[in-house]
Amino acid sequence: MTDELTPSQAAARIGATTRSVQRWIARGILPARRVGGRWRVASDALVAFTATEVRTTAADERTAAADERAAAADERTTAAGGQRTNRAGNIAGTTGPIRRLFIANRGEIATRIARTATRLGMAALIPGEDALPVVDLLDADAVVAAARHVGADAIHPGYGFLAESAAFASAVQQAGIVWVGPPSEAIATMGDKAAARRLAVTLGIPVLSGYDGEAQDDSALLAAAAAIGAPLIVKPAAGGGGKGMRIVRDLAPSSLGPELAAARRTAASAFGDERLILERLVEGARHVEVQVLFDAVGRGVALGDRDCSIQRRHQKVLEEAPAPDLTDRTRHALAEAALRLAAAVGYRNVGTCEFLVADDGSWYFLEMNTRLQVEHPVTEEVIGRDLVADQLAIAGGATLSDLAFDPLRPTGATRGHATRGHAIEVRLYAEDADNDFLPSMGTVRAIDWPGGDAIRVEPGIDVGTEVGPRFDPLLAKIVARGSDRAEALARLTTALDETVVLGLTTNLRFLRWLVRQPAVVRGLARTDSLAAIWPPPDHGALISIPDRAWSTAAARFPALGSAAGDPFARPFRINAPPAIRLATDGEVRTVVVERADPGAATATVQAADVVHVDVGGRSVAFRLAPPPESGRAVGAATSASASGRSGPGDTGGAGAAVLTAPMPGRVVEVRARNGDLVEASQPIVVLEAMKMEHVVPAPIAGRLVELAVAVADQVTRGQRLGSIEPVEA
Repeated sequence: MTDELTPSQAAARIGATTRSVQRWIARGILPARRVGGRWRVASDALVAFTATEVRTTAADERTAAADERAAAADERTTAAGGQRTNRAGNIAGTTGPIRRLFIANRGEIATRIARTATRLGMAALIPGEDALPVVDLLDADAVVAAARHVGADAIHPGYGFLAESAAFASAVQQAGIVWVGPPSEAIATMGDKAAARRLAVTLGIPVLSGYDGEAQDDSALLAAAAAIGAPLIVKPAAGGGGKGMRIVRDLAPSSLGPELAAARRTAASAFGDERLILERLVEGARHVEVQVLFDAVGRGVALGDRDCSIQRRHQKVLEEAPAPDLTDRTRHALAEAALRLAAAVGYRNVGTCEFLVADDGSWYFLEMNTRLQVEHPVTEEVIGRDLVADQLAIAGGATLSDLAFDPLRPTGATRGHATRGHAIEVRLYAEDADNDFLPSMGTVRAIDWPGGDAIRVEPGIDVGTEVGPRFDPLLAKIVARGSDRAEALARLTTALDETVVLGLTTNLRFLRWLVRQPAVVRGLARTDSLAAIWPPPDHGALISIPDRAWSTAAARFPALGSAAGDPFARPFRINAPPAIRLATDGEVRTVVVERADPGAATATVQAADVVHVDVGGRSVAFRLAPPPESGRAVGAATSASASGRSGPGDTGGAGAAVLTAPMPGRVVEVRARNGDLVEASQPIVVLEAMKMEHVVPAPIAGRLVELAVAVADQVTRGQRLGSIEPVEA
């Protein structure tokens, strides 16, 4: 995605002398490498270098004019006692070449940003790594202090955490540190869904019918919902990523009220803002977004679109670029709308405008994400650019000309960029797709990523990584590129078949299934497609553990059960093959131990007394089972928690039903009291883990005779939450 230049070529490109370039290389100011005894400069490193010099050329009259206007504004600001800022919105004097970049994030996005920073000759500083102390990434003051402590001259927020906090962006700049992102004012406007909706209306850009008013009490929202009609969607007004969004089909206060409360709770926890908006739900639509890039003087370019329709819990699972099956007219209209929206708020750097596209051709603006998107790799793959390098360059003041974009219109905004083929990405999550996509936890014991020139893996885990309740469930992204969509999908399918992650449950098996489904193969997926096709009719066969997996696990246990003192692990007949008792997912078997087949390709790893076996993409944990005498009692007590597919209720004897926690997490709400009469499926307890909530309902109708938890309690998977006894009619 970049070419290398000689010093003379670099000098010619930026209008400098060859001697100046050589001097910059000698001083270590301009990153370069030796090839055959001669210096070579990467073109994007040159762009980043020239951008941080914050200079203009006479050849770019529009840029010069913008500089003059900015300078006049700077003088007025200085006269008023304020601080001057450069073209990117950073405080003047702070934007020399970026040498030490503080990455205020973790996981796969921190690794991805660090890769580009290192290639550009910058020191990538990630809290919690390379002897740097761990920092609370939700504490703006702590992050700024940590960056200053390690001598960082720039902060890249990644996505999530504080990436869309206008206050954080402002604090970074006030500390004299370069902010790699849009102006705080743009973040404040577009990060507020209500304000963004109102802006779109003033620009004549379609939005869904809904409510974005200031009145936020239940009575105002219930009245607004009645006016909109069912079905509708409840969204937090701040933040994004699908967090807190809830579809409501019954607008009665008894149904809508708890949904509003849950959405407020998530909004307050994730974004520090309880405000909500309501929008009409368009079923069977597509989720399409446009990648925009605005330079340091406000000129923008649309870098194509992406389709992100395949989602679970309003969070994306598969993304691709360009969006398939869009008419040229719609594609053009979305790009124009995205550019107008971003320009209206004085946008700088990269961002994404999201839209809903209905089958009748109508489309509606949803929101703008004022940051780098999780799915940005698919755009990079089809346009051949490094968007993080572009971000760093723009933060230093780069223009479209500096970035090798040629404006196509007098306004300087282009409608598109040349593409090369198609790219598709899937997200590998720590979650159990077979159990309502509940979060999973554990230690990564083995990894085998796919390879190939057209395959890109963005990992956020390594062997030994502990995935706990505070860990983001996104473990990695796997991307495939092809000359067309069919080739990209075929390559992705092969790559997923080659991927192995053992030690905890992931959605890998589900992803292998997903990319083979007709709706995906044909490019016809909609936002509600996944709910319609998963789980499939043959789900029982899909999740069954084959005999070969049991045999593979048995062959990995060297003690053959005898160390546990289990007489049932030995054969009853002389010369009979040895056998051991194994347990997994609530099932116990006596398995004959056979010599391992050298030709078998099943991936396994042993950790202490557990053997993890890859079963079609799912990591299945096998343990030695206790003898039958003790196993009966132990198995009865733990079967619900051992099985990833058990329900939240378990028979507790005498017709009673026991409520158990389907996942570890924190109790955020208790909706019933001891002695209450409850209906079957009535919500009793709400748990939160990995940024999501899960309702534990009553498995039967009856009386709640025991409630063993309270709000703020931490619970483990399978823990007893309470019990319900049936009531005689």
